[in-house]
Order: sequence, then structure tokens, then C-alpha cells
Amino acid sequence: MSTPATAIYLDNHATTPVDPRVLAAMRPWWEANFANPHSVEHAMGRAAEAATETARAEVAALIGAEAREIVFTSGATEANNLAIKGAARFAAGVGDPRRRIVTLATEHKCVLESVRDLEREGFEPVILPVGRDGLVDLDLLQSAVDARTLLVSVMAVHNEIGVAQDLAAIGHIAKTAGALFHTDAAQAAGRIPLDVGEIQADLLSLSAHKIYGPRGIGALYVRRRPRVRLLPLFSGGGQERGLRSGTLPAPLVVGFGEAARLVIDQRGLDTAHVRQQRDRLLEALRLGVPGLRLNGHPERRVSGNLNLTFPGGVTAEAIMARAPDLALSTGSACSTAAIEPSYVLRAIGLDEAEARATLRLGLGRFTTPEAVDRAASLLIAAWRGALQAAGQLGGHPAPQPRQPEGPTGIDEHPGVGDMAAPSPIVAE
Repeated sequence: MSTPATAIYLDNHATTPVDPRVLAAMRPWWEANFANPHSVEHAMGRAAEAATETARAEVAALIGAEAREIVFTSGATEANNLAIKGAARFAAGVGDPRRRIVTLATEHKCVLESVRDLEREGFEPVILPVGRDGLVDLDLLQSAVDARTLLVSVMAVHNEIGVAQDLAAIGHIAKTAGALFHTDAAQAAGRIPLDVGEIQADLLSLSAHKIYGPRGIGALYVRRRPRVRLLPLFSGGGQERGLRSGTLPAPLVVGFGEAARLVIDQRGLDTAHVRQQRDRLLEALRLGVPGLRLNGHPERRVSGNLNLTFPGGVTAEAIMARAPDLALSTGSACSTAAIEPSYVLRAIGLDEAEARATLRLGLGRFTTPEAVDRAASLLIAAWRGALQAAGQLGGHPAPQPRQPEGPTGIDEHPGVGDMAAPSPIVAE
């Protein structure tokens, strides 16, 4: 049985480890100055407030926003709820006739459930399909977004399959129709450059623990010019411009700010390192697992993601059971006590058996070449062990023993730190 000290961590889309520099920045605000940042009557409180405002500016810089446009939340789930429900309920309250909310079938559950909640309040959800590559057909999106549309919500980078949507094109479609544009950028921050002006975003959600920051803190960008109006989700002391009441957790906010600063400072280094390790891992797996399939667009994807369907009729759970030293995710989404095939994989055309044979691997800042080589060996052995147990091994040749060094043929669309202007997507 593996321990945190011995496990090879390849689940960076679920969460990232806290960078030691982030932890160092947070510690004084737990120990030396633990004051409430809203207690500005005394020096300790004012110092805590100043630290949180510095962090707010650092988070804003990550997406090209102004500090006063950042509203801190408990995470991206709350930020998404505030963006979608807050915008819809404010519009309804002032008599706005628009009731259509357009989103994608592959969005995070918190977005889909928020839209379904609003359906019970009289809004019209339009949930569009995506192609097998995970991308939305822009012509289909344009046909769905019209004068009845209040809000378009599309995830920037997908948490399962790693594809990057053309945010600038989507933002243009929304703005042309006079609709608000929201994007869940929890997986995009630190992986692709983000500028709220360039993509014409009105609302954008972030999460610290996806960028080597602490869990329990996120943010919602809310455009000020022209001003976007929201209703808060709950009542309280009116903190965060009246949109998110409650005491700001100064250590978490400071950690978020430091994580954002580090992303800006070393984006290019992270991109090159992660891409190199991703290519190394994929090439080794392709040599050892004939018929391995990469899901999602082969180019418009972030460098750290591999969503892989294994051949031979064995399940991802069977593979993982034989590789206890690997920390990664299946293509399944756990719901209460049942494990269902991922709705995302089904939405891009995988059948149930294929979805159950899929693993998500997420590489990150601290993934080493040694860990990649070991992970490849363990996964290949686990897949072959699962095949053998299922009586399917005879049809698959033994893997090659050498470790590859060459490229994989994947050239992810705009890489982190070196992203060019988004290229147009041609609908199939």
C-alpha cells in the first residue's frame, strides 16, 4: 500500500500540491498576525487587510483585471454559482425579459446543476453538445445565442479531457448578441494565458488549489466597465462589495495571491517542463500499450493533461487496483454510493465500456522524469496484469523495454506562456 511519501502523484487536475513558497507566505498570517482583516480599528487588522488587498491585486494580474473586480469566494464551485445564479436572479429582479442560458453538456457539475436550478425559476437552459474532440461547434453556438440569451457559460479548459475552448470567439458571439459571457477558468489559470479584455469575459471563476495554492479559496472576476450586476447567494455583513459576505481568511487569500504571482513569474518554465514530462509519459505508454487512445482534441489542449482509453476490454478500476503506488483518476464520476461512467466521456462519443476503460493523468510543476518513467512502467504492468486476469493477454504483444526520448506528435494548442492568438476552429 502506498503512502503520500511514496505515491507518484498524477492527479493535478483534481488538486495541486501547495508550493512551498506559497506555504511560507501563508504561515505568518496564521502565527504572527492572525487578525481579522476587517478589524481595521487596530494595526494588526490593518496589516491583514493590506495583505489581502495585495493578494487581490496579484490574482487580478493573473487575468488582466483590476483588483477591485476580484471577489473572493470559497472556491470555483461557489464562484460559478454566484456568477450564474447571481446574474440570472438580478436580471429577473429588474424585469429583464431575457431568460435563455446557454452552456455545454461537458461543463462541470456545478455549472450544469446551477442552470438546472434556474430552470425551476423560469429560465430556459440550452445545453449544447460538443464534438468528439470536446470542442463546441461555433456555428451551433452562434445559432443558439440570440436576443433571448442572458448568459453564455463555457469552461475555458476542461478538467477531464484538457481541451481549450476558443474563448475569444465565444466571447465575441456572446457580446454580439448582447449576452453576458462567463467562463469557468479554474483549470485554465496557470495553463493558458488569460486576459478578460481579450476574451470579452464579464465573469470568470478561479480556484487557488488548481495553481499550487491552498484549498478553500477561489475568486470570481466581475466586470466593472460596463458594470455587471449580481445578486449575492446569501446574506451577511456585506463584505466583498456586498456580493460575498463573511470574514476573509487572510492566510488563504495571501496564499492565493502568492500562487498567482508565481504563475506569472514562471509560466514559461512550467509549460516547458510539464510538456516535456507529458510527452515522455505518453510515448512510453504508447510503446507499451498498443491501441492506447488519447481523448480530446490533439492540439487544442493543455500540456499537463492525458485522458487515455486503454484497449483490451479491461476497466480503469482494474488497472488502478494493480498500481496502488499511482495517484490518478479514472474516467468515472462518483455520485453518492454509485460509480457511473463519466458523463463527459459519454458526451464526446465514448460508449460505456470505453468510458470505464479511461484514465485521467494530470502532470504538474513537481512531476519529475523519474516519476514519469516509474509511472509508465507501473501502468503498463497493471494493464497487462488486468488483461491476463481477464484472459485477454494473448492478443497484445509485450511492450518494448526501452524508454523513449522523442516527441509524441502532440502539439497542444496555445501552450502556457507561449500561446499565440487563438486559431479558428473548423466545425466538422
